[in-house]
Amino acid sequence: MHTLTQGAAAELYQALVRDGARRGGCPLDEASESYLVFVLLRHQRDGMLLARTQALEWLHAQECFGRARADALRDVGDRCLLIAGLYPALAERRRVSLDYFVDLGRGAYRDVAAASRDAYGELFAQLAAGYRELVRVLHAIRGDVDAVRPAH
Repeated sequence: MHTLTQGAAAELYQALVRDGARRGGCPLDEASESYLVFVLLRHQRDGMLLARTQALEWLHAQECFGRARADALRDVGDRCLLIAGLYPALAERRRVSLDYFVDLGRGAYRDVAAASRDAYGELFAQLAAGYRELVRVLHAIRGDVDAVRPAH
């Protein structure tokens, strides 16, 4: 995956992600950085992000097959990442822990990796393994680097 550098929004998100990785003490490889920028770009106008119930979205994804299933699971993983990283207060309002969104999102990425082949599967296996670091980078973007403990 190549680093996203075209367009004002992509450049802004890339700078924010790099700064968040530095401040959060979670340096990201090029693929993880690029994917996180992609997620921010893709969901920047998602007005329903906080209204969806991710567990129900995950269950719906389980009813799908093939590429539709992988895409639906990817969306759950992406949304859980954004919620855990940028909107952690939502977990408290829904009376669940922040780890609920981390675990659900990481599991969704693992399922994408298991259902996919070649580089796509490898990417999602890598993203699942580094999920907590991605959340920490988003917390650092918010200015809250202590909200998510580093991965062990």
